[in-house]
Amino acid sequence: MIRIQSLTKRYGDFLAVDSIDLHVPAGQIFGFLGPNGAGKTTTIRILAGLSLPTSGSATIGGFDVVRESRQAKKITGYIPDRPFLYEKLSGFEFLQLVADLYEQPWAECRLRADKLLDYLDLAEWVTSRIENFSHGMKQKLVIIAALVHDPLVLIIDEPMVGLDALAQRQVRKLLRTKADEGKAVLLTTHTLSVAEAICDQIAILHKGRIAASGTTDSLQKEAGEDATLEDLFLRVTFTRDPEDQDLQP
Repeated sequence: MIRIQSLTKRYGDFLAVDSIDLHVPAGQIFGFLGPNGAGKTTTIRILAGLSLPTSGSATIGGFDVVRESRQAKKITGYIPDRPFLYEKLSGFEFLQLVADLYEQPWAECRLRADKLLDYLDLAEWVTSRIENFSHGMKQKLVIIAALVHDPLVLIIDEPMVGLDALAQRQVRKLLRTKADEGKAVLLTTHTLSVAEAICDQIAILHKGRIAASGTTDSLQKEAGEDATLEDLFLRVTFTRDPEDQDLQP
């Protein structure tokens, strides 16, 4: 459902993404991990049509994200790491705006929105202006907006930011449900326990290149007996053990 081939992105002399290959099939949650500056958000912005690759290609549902960006966007739900909301709108008005942007009938989208609002405990706030929402409530609204048009692909940059423990569990279950329905889910997260809990496959990005990839089970086996995903992550992304670093200024 998502296919990336030899994708490269340069900013002047800086190589942000270095010829990566990635395949996310329908029905799976794919975790895209890496330290700050590894190239995760750059890759996701290319998939979302917000940035152009220097070379290589990326397709969503068979549509090239550059040449067929409109078709690719119509089947994609995107949650950025720093979402923008029209805060003078009510939550309800914002969801209706999103449905209109995707050219989807509001009658169908509203039924889906109502279910999601109830599930994420946001229904009683949906008529209030977004400026009155807490950070966590705004994140819930963004998640609902990404799902309101029933996309085939979900691309999510840090889905758990600002969410309390209950909401995080609700979102994990929601993403699992969407994958079980045959959707493809690509997510980045710095919370490795989230990746371990819900991802079917994982790729660890380091300095713009994929340093390790595979199923969650295979990566944990690669890390060694009694090792965790965090152990493998640190091994492939840091040259020395953080516990050995001198924390003195």
